[in-house]
Amino acid sequence: MTEKSIYKSAAGQTEIVTLYNQVLTQWPLPATHLHIPTRYGDTFVIASGNTTGPPLVLLHGSGSNSATWMGDVAEYGKQFHVYAADIPGEPGNSAVERFSWDGPAFNEWLGDVLDGLGLAQVILGGMSLGGWAVINFAIERPERVAQAILIVPSGVHPPRTAAMIRIIFYALLGEWGQARMKRYLFKGMEFTEELDRFLTLVGRHFNYRMGSPPIFTDEQLQRLTMPVVFLAGKHDVLLDTLKTAARLQQWVPNLTVKIYEDEGHATINKAAEVVALLEENAVIQH
Repeated sequence: MTEKSIYKSAAGQTEIVTLYNQVLTQWPLPATHLHIPTRYGDTFVIASGNTTGPPLVLLHGSGSNSATWMGDVAEYGKQFHVYAADIPGEPGNSAVERFSWDGPAFNEWLGDVLDGLGLAQVILGGMSLGGWAVINFAIERPERVAQAILIVPSGVHPPRTAAMIRIIFYALLGEWGQARMKRYLFKGMEFTEELDRFLTLVGRHFNYRMGSPPIFTDEQLQRLTMPVVFLAGKHDVLLDTLKTAARLQQWVPNLTVKIYEDEGHATINKAAEVVALLEENAVIQH
């Protein structure tokens, strides 16, 4: 492994990817695994759900992969043809080269993925870093985003400084620190054996992105003219949910907000409520 590798060792990469692919055998719907060529290497995409429904493309967060959507895809798949994409440079099955969130790379990559899938316009959803990527793409290429789903998105309000320091501190303390970080970030969340094992392996063998994505300007957020759904937990220790919601409400004209009182940064398994919010917003055309 090179100094700039996203993995600390080749053996560690193998452990993570092997576990990930074992987990994917439990994907709750029949699925097709695709490898889409892009200018940033191949991107792994899981296609499943209603093949006659509108296309829904989902982007996971940092330090994760498309297994994020395991608890959501069956519900989404009733209405949508779901495409879950592994972001390159994260612990999944896409290219390991990590591109910068400064500049055009994220949008070029996502545009290439949609082109490779033959999708002119999609419903685009993302969590955390994936939510940032959704906003970024929707701002610059609004004609390709029919609707946007933002789940605890980065880039709307700066992350809490104390939380960032605490996470970095935990990351330096080996597996004890990794265990503390899991409890800190995902307080109240029930961990399956596979998820707990995956987070342990990622903490042991993976080099996380450092820093945080750029914050969008007011003018940029105003360009989100498509219907947007925002979901987050009130007790997110990393991102200030109420300030994020307030800023989106100030600048995004067609916004629906759902805040979960007892949840934190891991706002998952909400597909049924997301679909209901989309319907309320007249997004799904019957």
